[in-house]
Amino acid sequence: MDRNGWIGIALSVIVFSILFFMPLPNGMTVEGQKSLAIFSAALIMWVAKPIPIYQTSIIAILLLPLIGAVEDQEIAFGTLGFDIIWLMVAAFVLTSAISETNLGKRMALFMVTRFGKTKKRTLAVLVIVNFILAFFVPSTTARASLIMPIAIVLLEVYKAVPGESKFGKLMMLQGVQNNAFATSMVVTATSAQVIAMGFINQQAGGSIGYMQWLIGSAPQAVLTALITFFVGVKLYNINAEDNEDPEKANTIQGILKKQLDELGSMSVKEKKAAFIFLITLILWATGDYQEALLGFAISTEQTAVLAMLLCLLPGIGVLTWKQANIKWDLMIFSAGAYAVGNAFNDSGGATWIIERLVATIGLDRLPHSIVAVILIFITIFSHLIFTSKTVRTTILIPAIISIALTLGMDAVSLALACSFGIASTITLPPHSKVNTLYFGSGYFSVLDELKFGLISCFINASVISIVYFTWLQIVL
Repeated sequence: MDRNGWIGIALSVIVFSILFFMPLPNGMTVEGQKSLAIFSAALIMWVAKPIPIYQTSIIAILLLPLIGAVEDQEIAFGTLGFDIIWLMVAAFVLTSAISETNLGKRMALFMVTRFGKTKKRTLAVLVIVNFILAFFVPSTTARASLIMPIAIVLLEVYKAVPGESKFGKLMMLQGVQNNAFATSMVVTATSAQVIAMGFINQQAGGSIGYMQWLIGSAPQAVLTALITFFVGVKLYNINAEDNEDPEKANTIQGILKKQLDELGSMSVKEKKAAFIFLITLILWATGDYQEALLGFAISTEQTAVLAMLLCLLPGIGVLTWKQANIKWDLMIFSAGAYAVGNAFNDSGGATWIIERLVATIGLDRLPHSIVAVILIFITIFSHLIFTSKTVRTTILIPAIISIALTLGMDAVSLALACSFGIASTITLPPHSKVNTLYFGSGYFSVLDELKFGLISCFINASVISIVYFTWLQIVL
């Protein structure tokens, strides 16, 4: 272990000890204090990586019931049975099916040779696809499960090595971010936004619907995605690579076109995989309407498991269990991350911190414009403290409406602007299912996502602030 690893361990132990043994703060539960200590220590270990991240998760799972952060050990150990874990397993099987049959390679080669003449244009194509799919596949995890397999095959064609390729790192990180930005544009893309809309209409007297949300949010979503796209290209030097060596780019295009021609006609297995993929897409895209049309609904996770079953069934499927590239270390890491996050949320620790933060700032003593900007930034960056979008919405949006009404501000426009930031949970793998799925690709580290995520969150908060002072004042 290197020097930085030992520093990470020491810092983690020190932070844990301080938070665990400090006097119980007024208003915080004992369980909240203990879960805060574990959450903070685990976060440091996940970033510093002195040991593999799944080992940190195992330690966290053991500590939660051992020191009394949770009352029942099932709360900690049961996270391995969460629906997100099943979704991840199914997504890896579907990815393997698309890859093993060459369907993914065919799709990737077609996209790149037709639209992605350079690495930068390839990234741009994926951004556009993410935004288009947001209307047809509202589920964030479903969209990630659809796009990630294609992105992985694209990177394989470019011979991008996980953990080493800057191109691969940027593609996967922007996959995480553009999923969030596209989600913020479509109110039904996450239940937290629907809840926020309900609060705005009921408590602030608004009349926000699907189109009002779309019209209000689209400028910030598109502008944020555009800025972060160019920031990412500059940060990872993608633009310079393409401009400095156009001959190499042309050579790659020639190789890719030749590979596409060599695939020939679609095989039977490819057609089967395409059919399974199409069924999955249709079920995900119609998730909001199945109850009305069929009398029952198939959840995102159920659809994913059904797709996994079809991929593996003898005679129908296209691969064996051994061919499925399932990353079990990621499953353990995710289980620990969700166990710690849930304990922190359920114990009231996250709520306590947010309430104290708002009170400490003293919002009632600041100009209205400053209050608006602060609340927008808090809404976005609050996901660093706790992961659940629903919990953040339930805590923050009513509080923001109350603050706005108390200060004589327009509660509808302010709460709506803040609600646009709910989806921006893009800084750490445990902060959303989408993050965890993309993190499983192995192309970026926890620290990579943290650094680029913080930059993108700042951009998003700044853009939303501008939209609040300009566009929302016109359209509302």
